[in-house]
Amino acid sequence: MPTILRIGGLRVVVYPNDHRPPHVHVLGAGVEAIFELNCPAGPVSLRGSYGFTTGQLRTVMEALNATVPALCAEWEKFHESDR
Repeated sequence: MPTILRIGGLRVVVYPNDHRPPHVHVLGAGVEAIFELNCPAGPVSLRGSYGFTTGQLRTVMEALNATVPALCAEWEKFHESDR
């Protein structure tokens, strides 16, 4: 699971063998959230959250929305054969 972005102490990862639609997992100490990227331009949408507060999710969403095109490009790089 390659880390494609860091947001503070959190890692944003893509699982190479994961399913569509394009999405990322945000992982931290005891927390995880999954965001659909809505490529190519976003905005991201929350699919699921485990342990994050509403404020933390807002901060993560803002950071992800600022980088959606790059995140989509990373997703496609790992899933080119899925098309």
